[in-house]
Amino acid sequence: MNLIETIIIAIVEGLTEFLPVSSTGHMIIAQNVLGIESTDFVKAFTVIIQFGAILSVVCLYWKRFFRLNATPAPEGAGPVQRLLHRYDFYWKLLVGFIPAAVLGLLLSDVIDSMLENVTVVAVMLVAGGIFMLWVDRLFNSPKADDNVSARRALFIGLFQCIAMIPGVSRSMATIVGGMANRLTRKAAAEFSFFLAVPTMFAATAYKMLKLFMEPDGLNLVADNMTTLVVGNAVAFVVALLAIKFFISFVTRYGFRLFGYYRIVVGGAILILMALGYNLEII
Repeated sequence: MNLIETIIIAIVEGLTEFLPVSSTGHMIIAQNVLGIESTDFVKAFTVIIQFGAILSVVCLYWKRFFRLNATPAPEGAGPVQRLLHRYDFYWKLLVGFIPAAVLGLLLSDVIDSMLENVTVVAVMLVAGGIFMLWVDRLFNSPKADDNVSARRALFIGLFQCIAMIPGVSRSMATIVGGMANRLTRKAAAEFSFFLAVPTMFAATAYKMLKLFMEPDGLNLVADNMTTLVVGNAVAFVVALLAIKFFISFVTRYGFRLFGYYRIVVGGAILILMALGYNLEII
């Protein structure tokens, strides 16, 4: 990839990672439009630049990430319960992260094979878009208590596994999981952002490890260090802006507009493929 292609892919990642429109799907489409060859490094790059995006979450919500629970533990709580109470934020993130971690390791090769299937991306964009037209009506009775319990975190984590199918959107799956547990749109979106940090960090670390294990992996990273730095920096800045926009927009207007967008994009891809255009990844 040249510098312009790097910046474009990173902008797409930053804009779409936390929106319910599938960042993976959009990067696959952008890669195809730009004619970027799907090499091992390019595949790793599209995952590694997620690190820049997750840093934006930590930056925006740093008080939540670096503050322990100072309230008294429940009366009669044992040592383990007091420990979990003290570190409850991190405990809930771990509980929500485990399902995707386990399934991701077990199905790594299957997931990688689907990442190059533009048809899967397009179909899931349309299907997810149709579903999003009804999300606000289906889950419109939030509880007064927006606290994310460990049980809720696990439920949201199970929903996150659905996003391993390219085109589903990790953001959409986890937000829907939260709203299905009667969280408000804002609370569900924020926990989706928080859960992205361990999930995407693990995915980035795993891809880096696989890249390093390649015969020429270290040299490949060294030769493309500028690409990785620029990609992460651009994704970080763009994701900061996207998160602020998304929280404000979805709290006020809901998800319907994102549903229409997904249907238009996915439908356009399917129509082009039906007309004979080759949109498969090179």
